[in-house]
Amino acid sequence: MEKGTEKPFEEYFISAEPYYLPIGDEAGIFASAYKARLPVLLKGPTGCGKTRFIESMTYHLGKEMGIPLPLITVACHEDLTGSDLVGRYLLKGEETIWVDGPLSRAVKKGAICYLDEIVEARKDTTVLIHPLADHRRILPVEKKGQILEAHENFLLVISYNPGYQSVLKNLKHSTRQRFVAMEFHYPPRELEAEIIAHESGVSFEVAGDLAKLGEKVRHLKDQGLEEGVSTRLLIYAGQLMAHGIEPRRACEVSVAQAVTDDFEVGRGIQEVISSIFP
Repeated sequence: MEKGTEKPFEEYFISAEPYYLPIGDEAGIFASAYKARLPVLLKGPTGCGKTRFIESMTYHLGKEMGIPLPLITVACHEDLTGSDLVGRYLLKGEETIWVDGPLSRAVKKGAICYLDEIVEARKDTTVLIHPLADHRRILPVEKKGQILEAHENFLLVISYNPGYQSVLKNLKHSTRQRFVAMEFHYPPRELEAEIIAHESGVSFEVAGDLAKLGEKVRHLKDQGLEEGVSTRLLIYAGQLMAHGIEPRRACEVSVAQAVTDDFEVGRGIQEVISSIFP
């Protein structure tokens, strides 16, 4: 591999401890799954902390093992091909070189590979992960006629949002039954307030009001809201407040206008905002 064809592997190391507040026994389950090298499926709504959880677990597992454990994250989308994951031949000057994809690099180097929103990828692409997600732990590289055996530290983690499932975007049973599944939800109000305060810099009192807003807006799902407001958006609102934006306006742009384009639903959210931030 020529120098400069892919970024240095050190960039995948997590040098600083990510902030993650456990809600239940998810840390213990994931740690045990990693020790047994069991592939993991994370289910939960957008912005509930799945990615931060994986970053935190990667950091702490690396500390426990005494090595910097890399994390390679792939944001899946409908145009993601097998070559995007495994690798491809590219022309460089007058020669053809092979460039590993993120999945191949993780398999070789012993990284945790996190395929975020796996159902967004093409179904023929997701089939590639099957031999990595069972006892074989191998990755066939058809274009090179090779079979890569996973490094002993490699682990495959995938995630998806069941709330956005459809007939066309559903996780196949042949895929999901290869994984230990962990379900994530938005935190209880008290824990969510603690997270918002830590991540945004607002007072705990203001963070508590934002957590209350999140709880009330999520109850509007029965009135046509497709998905409740994420903890991430509540943090955004807090960050805007911490930088001088008036609370109601911060909530309008970070919550009301971000979660829906429906006028009636938006008006309902605005009323909730006004009741909490008069």
